Amino acid sequence: MANKQPHFVAPLNETPLLAVDSVTGASQPSNLWLDAWRDMRRRPMFYISGVLILLVVIVALFPGIFTAEPPNDKCYLANSNAGPIWGHPLGFTRQGCDVFSRIVHGTSTSLTVGILVTILTMGVGIILGAIAGFYGKWIDAVLSRVGDIFFAIPYILAAVVVMSVFSHNRNVIVIALAIGVFAWPSTARVLRAEILRVKNADFVMASTAIGVSRTRILWRHVMPNSIAPVIVITTMSLAGAIVAEATLSFLGVGLPSTFMSWGNDISQAQADIRNNPMTLIWPSLALSITVLAFIMMGEVIREALDPKARASR
Repeated sequence: MANKQPHFVAPLNETPLLAVDSVTGASQPSNLWLDAWRDMRRRPMFYISGVLILLVVIVALFPGIFTAEPPNDKCYLANSNAGPIWGHPLGFTRQGCDVFSRIVHGTSTSLTVGILVTILTMGVGIILGAIAGFYGKWIDAVLSRVGDIFFAIPYILAAVVVMSVFSHNRNVIVIALAIGVFAWPSTARVLRAEILRVKNADFVMASTAIGVSRTRILWRHVMPNSIAPVIVITTMSLAGAIVAEATLSFLGVGLPSTFMSWGNDISQAQADIRNNPMTLIWPSLALSITVLAFIMMGEVIREALDPKARASR
């Protein structure tokens, strides 16, 4: 019977297997979106902008919670340019209307225009940018030249022309279309560039090799990996759309004066900038805070979705 060789086993506390297993078991699954969410939760700017945006949305949806005063029905010339009193914390306009009530009711108009413009620019920009970047060749050439034509036209100037043509039919839908129809090329350009980068990845070639259709590859595989920059630019474009609506209303070619709009309030208050500047400052401040909140949120999302920016902090 052959002699057995001695068999030595290292003590358990001297082997690294236990430590490796514990690290592996404690690790959490990770991807781009999960890493971005973890990064955003650690940033105070995310909570500040989130609270401001939530407040704006609540004011737009439920103005009656914040004021019971109608914005136009109770305007008395006896209160013309009067200062703050009980129940009217921001004073009165030249026509004797409550400034606070007009700002509260104007929130829904500005936010609605911004959301409609964002939906329109996202829809057109994503479809045209995705098709141009993925299929390439003559399709890319044609769609890119169309985008260049629209990109060369300042959308504020184009919206002024459109609103002047439809001067008798000015409403929220018309002004949103006037802005959105000329504001989509930036979204299409960003998405096209990202798809050109992603479509050469190994998983796209693997999907092609097993016979997956090109349309399915585009919308099920390429788009989810290319949409991150579009989300960032969309958040910031919503702020731009709110500013565009206020600009058009301030110039007198936007919404009629019967609509509650921050742009209309700023336009009407400019005549009283010396006598009662607060009627100009308050709607301007509401506009600035809202736009700043969306820009801050867009900046937070941009840095969270960028691995290099996360690593540099």
